[in-house]
Amino acid sequence: MKTKLNRKIPALVFGLLFSCLMASAQQFTAKGVVVDSNGDPVIGGGVALKGNETVGTVTDLDGNFALTVPNDKAVLVVSFIGMETVEVPVSKSAMKVVLKDDSLMLEETIVVGYGQQKKASVVGAITQTTGEVLERAAGVSSVGAALTGNLPGVVTTQSTGMPGEEDPKITIRSGSSWNGNDPLVLVDGIERPMTSVDISSVESISVLKDASATAVYGVKGANGVILVTTKRGTEGKARIDVGFNATMKAPSKLPNKMDAYDALMARNVSLEHELAVNGVDSWEYIRPQAFIENYRNQTTQEQRERYPNVDWQKALFNDFAMSYQANVNVSGGTKFVKYFAAADYINEGDLFKVYPNNRGYESGYGYDRINVRSNLDFSITKTTTLRVNLAGSSARRTAPTMNSTNDIWQIQQQWAGAYNIAPDVFLPQYSDGSWGYYPQTSNVTNSAENLSVGGLYETTTNRINTDFTLEQDLSFITKGLSLRGLISWDNQFVESGRGVSDQFNDAQRRWIDPLTGQEYLKSQFDQYNGFDYSQPIKWTTGGGSVNNWSTMRNLYYQGQINWMRTFKKHDVSAMGLFSRSENATGSMIPYYREDWAFRMTYSWNGRYHAEYNGAYNGSEKFADVNRFAFFQSGAIGWTISEEPFMKYLREKRIVEFLKLRASYGQIGDDNVGQRWLYMSQWAFGGTTTMDLNQTASIYDWYRESAIGNPDVKWETVTKMNLGLDYNLFKGLIAGSLEFFQDDRTDILVSGGERSVPAYFGGTPPTVNLGRVRASGYELELRVNKQFKNSLRLWGNFNMTHASNVILKKDDPELLPDYQKQAGYAIGQYRSHIDAGFLNTWDEVYGSPAHDNNDAQKLPGDYYIVDFNGDGVVDSKDSAPYGFTGTPENTYNATIGVEYKGFSAFVQLYGVTNVTRDVPLASFGSKLNTVYNIGEWWSPLSTNPEVVVAPFNRTPSYNDATQYLFDGSYFRVKNLEVAYTVYGGWAKKIGLSSLKIYLNGNNLWLWTRMPDDRESNLNGYGGGGGAYPTVRRFNLGVKFTL
Repeated sequence: MKTKLNRKIPALVFGLLFSCLMASAQQFTAKGVVVDSNGDPVIGGGVALKGNETVGTVTDLDGNFALTVPNDKAVLVVSFIGMETVEVPVSKSAMKVVLKDDSLMLEETIVVGYGQQKKASVVGAITQTTGEVLERAAGVSSVGAALTGNLPGVVTTQSTGMPGEEDPKITIRSGSSWNGNDPLVLVDGIERPMTSVDISSVESISVLKDASATAVYGVKGANGVILVTTKRGTEGKARIDVGFNATMKAPSKLPNKMDAYDALMARNVSLEHELAVNGVDSWEYIRPQAFIENYRNQTTQEQRERYPNVDWQKALFNDFAMSYQANVNVSGGTKFVKYFAAADYINEGDLFKVYPNNRGYESGYGYDRINVRSNLDFSITKTTTLRVNLAGSSARRTAPTMNSTNDIWQIQQQWAGAYNIAPDVFLPQYSDGSWGYYPQTSNVTNSAENLSVGGLYETTTNRINTDFTLEQDLSFITKGLSLRGLISWDNQFVESGRGVSDQFNDAQRRWIDPLTGQEYLKSQFDQYNGFDYSQPIKWTTGGGSVNNWSTMRNLYYQGQINWMRTFKKHDVSAMGLFSRSENATGSMIPYYREDWAFRMTYSWNGRYHAEYNGAYNGSEKFADVNRFAFFQSGAIGWTISEEPFMKYLREKRIVEFLKLRASYGQIGDDNVGQRWLYMSQWAFGGTTTMDLNQTASIYDWYRESAIGNPDVKWETVTKMNLGLDYNLFKGLIAGSLEFFQDDRTDILVSGGERSVPAYFGGTPPTVNLGRVRASGYELELRVNKQFKNSLRLWGNFNMTHASNVILKKDDPELLPDYQKQAGYAIGQYRSHIDAGFLNTWDEVYGSPAHDNNDAQKLPGDYYIVDFNGDGVVDSKDSAPYGFTGTPENTYNATIGVEYKGFSAFVQLYGVTNVTRDVPLASFGSKLNTVYNIGEWWSPLSTNPEVVVAPFNRTPSYNDATQYLFDGSYFRVKNLEVAYTVYGGWAKKIGLSSLKIYLNGNNLWLWTRMPDDRESNLNGYGGGGGAYPTVRRFNLGVKFTL
């Protein structure tokens, strides 16, 4: 038996060796090159084995590839973005694969409301961009900020660079309601903030702008819709993408203030100018030249402390701060399950310098966030798919404890030095560790002290999102029928209060009178024991607690039925949908919303298109009779390029695609803050007067505090849009042109804005009285030129003009037209109008009298227009001036070049027709804060930029329009240089591709504004400033395993 076994072993080994040799003989390496229609190599093209995508490679810098295949019967699938995918049989000789441009991208799908459509058949006003485009924004972690300039009709305005709060305000086209114009943001079909997703996980973003595109979202889509679609897995081997970047942030433009020497010289100029009206009082404020010289060429510590000359911007802010971002994405799948998983980490550094406080902690700002996501697609059967999206984020924001009070003035004091504090008033911190202060004025605080001993307040925000979607193919009932059900739970938990509370622990403060050299200490002696003052350490720690009114819970469920069929030349589709949402904040009663929507589309021979949408919406804010309403829209399209008379131009690729489309429809809106507007509100407490002597009642009682209006109903937006899409000269030029108009009627006017006399006795009811018209146009042009030497030039250009005008509001009938809101834009600025300067005393005496401080006028003041012509300049002469705080015109130009692995691009962005109020008044509180905002008036300069800043007088209305700045700007938004390696040495170290890039954001700015804030948002006034916006310099690397 043993002998037989020994004989079989050699035979078995020989058989195995023979099988291996036969297998090796069948396998071979297929080699070749992939080129485009011009013969230029395609770099980074995908080459995979058909039927087994786990076997694949990418083309190198010369378009070459090499792939081991099992036998000579194998087929390769060759693909590249923007080109048609082809399948080619392998050959043992060198292969040459030609990919044709798919410049029309007729099969490209556009994400629309509750589905997708082919780009060629879309008749609504929809623009789309990709996550790859968003990643160009250098070092920017906010998806909203990365959108700037990339989509026509999308206007972003940013007002702060505070870590974790850089999301801009987004307006689609132009706002048409004073009750809010924020668009609806959906992430994977669910209403969620953009911060819930990181840029590296974004597949595409679609912006829906007209009635046809937004109607299926009902009332929430009245201001436009932003659809964020995250990436999903595809069948094939696991793909691992890793990215890391380090960003250096530096403060952008801040107000230009004079130093102490120049400010004191300007002070004397102002006082000499005022001698004619305040001669005796003004003389005591004039400083001799010998005294002013002390603020120059200081050589000792004693001089620097007695005669401070502080550049507060340098004193408060570091030259730069560092931020870091890292992400990893894993995707792939089998026939049963496809997966995409991602993790993204962000760390934002703080620009503020933190001075030593000797208290054992460091204050300041910071932001850390980690986002995780898992998108799974299970093919349960051939006709049933289950999609599971799990996402979560945890963000930790740190700030000084005083921020927890939400006291705007207190928060502003942290950066007041950069905006308001005079350079000569005190040092941030003296050599003995004491803090500078100014005892003669109560509203001057030390920004460095406020920040350094301001405690530490942590806010942690944890968010969990869960979606389950079941898709069932019902073709067994009728071809093209499918069913889709979705349910999602979102929860957000916010903990605040953890950290160090140090608000009521005074530090030692010091001031040296520069005139006398006398030193003043805030605390001379300890108030308890009478000994010399020593700084106590009394701060306490907080364990944190749940912030009830920031904690949210949302439940959303949806049922959708779809049908799509092709009958010869006829393409038809229909969609019906029911959705319901419940959302609440804290312990409030949940908000409820219910929507029924449908969409029907028809296309004949790819030439004529039609779409009809409708939505039946319900809102708790209205009484039963008006609670539900039906809104509808329609659109038509004509693909002119498919007409027979266009055949020659189409075949010669002169006109590859040309489509004309138009849409019209109505959408409802209930976007007003109050709930149950139809019901009166009652309150207990308070008294009322009982007689003509205003005697108060001795009783408390229930009173009707707000009167309901059972007739209140939906605002209605009628949207009209006319668009043209084009693609010309073999894809060299493509783009679109849009004209739009939105008429919003029955706009809700809340009780506090009603023109009702005070003796009405209560808050008037909310009524539908307003009407606004918004209109404009959008232009988009894309250029793409591929040269034979692998050089590619491309450019994206877009421009948007959007404006609005109030046609009707509850203005008092007897007001002059210029004082009414009707006839002007929402948020129109108003001011006393100046008409040049009063250059002589004759002009002063001949100018209209002011109702206050008329005797304070001087030559060099503004000539203030008596707008209503009543002979007196008073408050009634304030008239519309300039524009609103939202730009009417936006411009974007992105130009790029690619050559083999090298690439570079620059993005230029600008806005016009916008006004910004930044009241930077010099010599506030008689301190030497002087803003260099233009040339002052003088007898030798009678056509200057601004008046002489008053020091010791109070002329009325003399600010006029000088603080209403032209908010136009032009900036180099992004600039990047990159090099990408495909194959070669990168493959030898296990990488499919490697990209190294250097880019910058907000690198250069031209503007007449005194700082680089695009708006006065975030609750902080223009003159009070904000945390500085930043310039970024970014170095990063991306690679694929």
